[in-house]
Amino acid sequence: MLFKSTAVVAVMTFLSRILGLARDIIFATFFGADGGTDAFFVAFKIPNFMRRLFAEGAFSQAFVPVFSEYKETRSFSDLKDLINHVAGALGGFLLILSIIGSLAAPLLVYLFAPGFTSTESAGSERFQLTADMLAITFPYIFFIALTAFAGGILNSYNKFAVPAFTPVLLNLSLISAALWGAEHFTQPVMALAWAVALAGFLQLLFQTPFLAQLKLLPRPQFKYAHEGVKKIQKLMLPAIIGSSVAQINLLLDTVIASFLITGSVSWLYYSDRLVEFPLGVLGIALATVILPSLSKQHANQSTKQYNQTIDWALKLVTLIALPASLGLLLLAGPLLATLFGHGEFSLHDTQMTSLSLMAYALGLPAFIYIKVLAPGFYARQDTQTPMRIGIKAMIANMFLNLLFVIPMVMGGFEGPHTGLALATSGSAYMNAFMLYRALKQQGIYKHQAGWSKLLFQTLIANILMAFFLIYLTPPVNSWLNWPLIDRIPYLLGFVTIAVLIYTATLFLSGFRLKHLQH
Repeated sequence: MLFKSTAVVAVMTFLSRILGLARDIIFATFFGADGGTDAFFVAFKIPNFMRRLFAEGAFSQAFVPVFSEYKETRSFSDLKDLINHVAGALGGFLLILSIIGSLAAPLLVYLFAPGFTSTESAGSERFQLTADMLAITFPYIFFIALTAFAGGILNSYNKFAVPAFTPVLLNLSLISAALWGAEHFTQPVMALAWAVALAGFLQLLFQTPFLAQLKLLPRPQFKYAHEGVKKIQKLMLPAIIGSSVAQINLLLDTVIASFLITGSVSWLYYSDRLVEFPLGVLGIALATVILPSLSKQHANQSTKQYNQTIDWALKLVTLIALPASLGLLLLAGPLLATLFGHGEFSLHDTQMTSLSLMAYALGLPAFIYIKVLAPGFYARQDTQTPMRIGIKAMIANMFLNLLFVIPMVMGGFEGPHTGLALATSGSAYMNAFMLYRALKQQGIYKHQAGWSKLLFQTLIANILMAFFLIYLTPPVNSWLNWPLIDRIPYLLGFVTIAVLIYTATLFLSGFRLKHLQH
C-alpha cells in the first residue's frame, strides 16, 4: 500500500519537477543570471521559505499527527470541529502575516539580502526591484499554507494524487508569465512576481472541490482555547526549526551570496533546483506518504508496523538516493550545458553553477534521509527532538560557511559560492546522523533483516555506474561546442545507459523490487 501511494505521489511530483525544469530553462534563456534574476529569486525565496515552514514543514508535521489522532479516536463531528478551528486560526494568522510582510518588504530585503543594499546605482536598483517584487509575492504564503492545510486532510484520507499534482499550477503560471507576460512590463522579470501571487490562489482553489467531496470543506471559526488548535500550536513552534533546517541553511546561503559577485544567488538557485528534482520525487513523496501512516500506527499503538515503515523507507532511500547523487555529481556539467547553456545563460554561468551543483549533489542522500527520519518523531508528536538536532545542524552550517567561503574569497577562488553549497551538504549529514542515532537510542527504530545484502548490492551497482560515467562521458567543453539538438539525445543516452547499468547490476546480484514492497 505504501509503495503504491509513494509511486502515485512520485509520478505527480515528477510531472511537477519536469515542468519546474522547463520553467528554469525558460528563465535561464530569457533572463540569464543577472541582477534582475537575483532580485526575483530573493523575492520568491523568502515567501517560499515560509511555505516550507507552514506547508511542508512545521504546520504539516504538527497538524497531520493531531488530525490522524482525531480521525482514529474521535467522532466525525469532532473532526469537523477541529478543521474549522484550525482554518480560522491559521487563516487569520496568515492574513495578518501577509499584510505585514508586504508592507515591510524593504526591511525584509535588508534582513535576507543585505548585500543588495549597495549605494552604487546598480545595487540600489536591484534592492528596489527586489522590494517591489517581494511586496507582490509575499501573500503567496497565505494561499499556499492553506493549500497545505487542505493537502494534509486529503493525504490523511489517502487522497495523495491531488495535493501532489497541485504544484504543477505554480510552474504553469510562471512559464506563462515568462513567455507571454514579461513583454508587458518595463521590468520584464516583474511578471514572474505576479505569477507567483496568482499561482497561490489557483492552487488553493483547485483543492477545495475535493475537500467538499469528503464533506470536510472548512467553515473557519476562531476559538483560542480549542484543545486541538492549542496542541497543534504547541507542536508547531519547535517543528519550525526541526523540519526546516535545510531551508534555513539555504536562506543563510542567500544572505552570504548577496555579498559575493553578481550571479551568485542565481548560480545557487539553478544548482539547488536540479538537486530538488530527485529530492522532491523521492524525499517529499516518501515524507508525504509515511507521515499519515506513521501517525495512524502510533495512534493505534502498532509498534511493529511503525518500525517496519521506517525501515522500508530508509531502504528505498538507500536504493535510489545514492545513484541519484552520483549521477548529479558526475553529470553536473553536461546537465547544465544541456538544460541551461544557451540564450542569456553564458559559458561562465554554466561553469559556476556546475561547481555548486556538485557540492549540493554530495549532500543529496542526507537531504532525503532527513525527510524520512524526521517523521519518525513528528508522528509521535515529538517535535522537541528534531528541534534540538536542527539547532545543532544550523550552527554547524554557519561555522562551515565561514570555514569554506572565507578562504575561497581570500584565495581568489573564482566560485566562492561553492563553499555555501558544501556547508549545506555537510550540515545535512550531521542532521541526518543525529536523527538516526536518536531514533535508535529511544528504541523507536531497529534494523530489519536484509540491510547487509542491500548495501553490498547498491555499492557494486554504484561503482559500475560511476566507472561508465567517469571514463566515457565527454568533457564539458565538448558539450558546449555541440548544438542543443545534439546535447539532448547524448544526455538522455548517457542517463539511460547509467540507469540500465545500475538496475541490471542490482538484478544480477539477486535484488528484486518485491523485496521492498510494504
